[in-house]
Amino acid sequence: MINYADVIVDLQAGDTGKGKVAHSLLKSGEYTHVVRYNGGGNAGHTIYHNGKKIVTHFIPCGVLYGIKSIIGPGCVVNIDKLVSEINELKNEGIEIYGKLFIDKRVHIITDKHVEEDSKDTEIGTTKTGNGPCYRDKYYRKGLQAKDISFLSPMMIDVYEEFHMSQKVSILFEGAQGFELDIDWGDYPYVTSSHCTIGSAILNGVPPQKIKNVFGVAKAYRTYVGAKNFEGDSEYFQKIREVGNEFGATTGRPRQINWIDLNDLIKSIQINGVNKLIINKIDVLESINIFKTIYNGLELSHDNRKHMEEFIEDAIYTSCPSVESIIFSTTPFDI
Repeated sequence: MINYADVIVDLQAGDTGKGKVAHSLLKSGEYTHVVRYNGGGNAGHTIYHNGKKIVTHFIPCGVLYGIKSIIGPGCVVNIDKLVSEINELKNEGIEIYGKLFIDKRVHIITDKHVEEDSKDTEIGTTKTGNGPCYRDKYYRKGLQAKDISFLSPMMIDVYEEFHMSQKVSILFEGAQGFELDIDWGDYPYVTSSHCTIGSAILNGVPPQKIKNVFGVAKAYRTYVGAKNFEGDSEYFQKIREVGNEFGATTGRPRQINWIDLNDLIKSIQINGVNKLIINKIDVLESINIFKTIYNGLELSHDNRKHMEEFIEDAIYTSCPSVESIIFSTTPFDI
């Protein structure tokens, strides 16, 4: 049975460092399971584990600690790329056998899906086949993991795992972010899955079992895709260089803009965030520029402390669910 579950939600357009947050939380040893709750190979988590840089796309980072890690039913998987990722982790000395599982309901990305997605010129997808795969899922003609005999050694049913066994404590890690959510994002410049706390619940956990919702943002905003997102500032190229803002999946340069507190508040409220983490404040500190957008106005702050105080006041005033705010630097722990 489920003891409790914590959820990590990206509050912006992805790439906020939620993989690092998951990696840091897992050091506590309190979780029995880690579950990836949405998306597929269109996402990348860059993690530094025991001094080594590791990039995952499908595999939850719980395997790095030997914790049972599940690709949940809300995900889509390319088998060839999953096998490649497994082999990469094995080459780093990370044992996968008996730790990585895939729910039987996960949908499979086929070569046909990838070929179709490769023709996209309007949305700016990662061309990994996610969109066509999710379309076939909802069109009720998709291929599920349970239909692939190769995956049988890793097959699992999250209902049986969570509700018909010993007490479990789950950490849910997501992909992409709230501003890319299929319903809440800037449609059509969105991803094909749900990126909110609701997506985690759809992986077999009752809402009342959610204990903490860790919302993750950056001290500025980034976006990868076809729409025009980047603001007009001479500092954005420097932020891109200092913050290494290039996609973990595609290597594409991310567009940059200042953090928008109204959008952040909206995301916090909808996801019920109680623990907020704002990452990469040190990137702004390195160029000594501190700006926010609030109520449509671009505001400059004298220093890091003043910017943090301004953000805290706006968040605590508007979001009663928030219990704590952490401003984190690039190499961080929670």
